[in-house]
Amino acid sequence: MIRRLVLTDVRSHAALALAPQPGFVLLTGPNGAGKTNVLEAVSLLAPGRGLRRASLGEIARRDGPGGFGVAATLPDPTGVATTEIATGTLPSAPERRVVRINGAANAGNALAEWLSVLWLTPAMDRLFVEPAGERRRFLDRLALALAPAHAQETTRYEAAMRARNKLLGEPYPDREWLSALEAQMAQHGTAIDAARRETIAIVSERLEQAATGDFPRAALALGGWSGSAEQLLHELRAGRSRDAAAGRTLTGPHRADLHVRHLDKNIPAAQASTGEQKALLLAIVLAHAALVGERRDQPPILLLDEVAAHLDPARRAALFNRLAGQAQVWMTGTEPALFAAIGEDATRIELG
Repeated sequence: MIRRLVLTDVRSHAALALAPQPGFVLLTGPNGAGKTNVLEAVSLLAPGRGLRRASLGEIARRDGPGGFGVAATLPDPTGVATTEIATGTLPSAPERRVVRINGAANAGNALAEWLSVLWLTPAMDRLFVEPAGERRRFLDRLALALAPAHAQETTRYEAAMRARNKLLGEPYPDREWLSALEAQMAQHGTAIDAARRETIAIVSERLEQAATGDFPRAALALGGWSGSAEQLLHELRAGRSRDAAAGRTLTGPHRADLHVRHLDKNIPAAQASTGEQKALLLAIVLAHAALVGERRDQPPILLLDEVAAHLDPARRAALFNRLAGQAQVWMTGTEPALFAAIGEDATRIELG
C-alpha cells in the first residue's frame, strides 16, 4: 500500500499530499476536480506510461515551471521500515523519465519490484471492440504484475524489432546483423508468449474458482501468433522480403490478441452489452488481483476510475464485498453517495 503520496505539478495539481490508509481510498468531487489525475499519478509508480498512456510532457502541469514529480512512501510488511519511490521529469528534460528508489537512480522497470498497480478506467469500457493492440497491452499488464521480468522481455523484443525494421529498409541490409536481431526477437518473443499463456491459464482457473453469479463468467484465450523460438526464427527469416515491402514485421507475439467470451451466453465479449462488458472486465481484474496477491505475496493496488456509477446497486454492492480486504483500492466518483455502502474506516478525500 501507499502510506503517503505527494504530487508536484501533475496535471491540475500544483502540489498535493495525501496520507491514505489501508483498504478503500475514495476520491470524490465534481468533474474536473482532478480525481483521475491522482489515479494517473499512482499508476506512474509502476512501469509503463500510466493509465492514460500519455506522453511525459502531457502530464506536467500546463502553467507550471516544466517537469513533474510523483513520490510515495511504501511501508514494509512489518510496518516499521519504509521505501521511498519517486518518478517524474526535470524541466530541462521534459521527455526523459527519472526513477528513484530510496534516492538512488533506477531504470523504470525496477518499479515493478516494489509496487504492483492495476487499473480499470472508463476508456477501457470498449476494450473488447477496440483493435487487438489495446487488448494486448491489457494482457501484458496482467502478465507484468505476476512476472516483473516480462517488462524487460517486451522492451528487448521491441528494440530488436525496431532495429530489424530499420535494417530491412536499407538497400543492402547486413544479413549477419539481421540474423542476430532475429535471434534476439525469437528469444525474447517466445518468453513473452509463454508469460502471456501462463497468465491466461492461471487467471482462467481463478475465474472458475471465483464464479459466484455476481459477475458474468469469462473465458480467456490467446489468439493471433503463438509458437516456439524455432518457429518464430523461421518465420522471420522467410518473411524478410515481405516485411521489407510492408515496412514492418508481420509475424510474432506483437500480433497476438486476447480473446474473451461471455460464457453464460456463449458469445464473444464484443457482442455482449456495454454493462456486461464492464462486468466481464471487472471479473477479470478482480480474479487477477487475487492471484497477484498470492503469487507475489504483495497485494496489488487497484485503481477503479468512475466504476461505481456504471453498475446497478446489486452489482455495486457485490463489487464492494469482493474488494473488502484488499490492501488498497482507490476509487473515484462524483457523489459520495455512490460509496455509502462502504464502511467508515475508508479514507475519504474530497477534491475540488
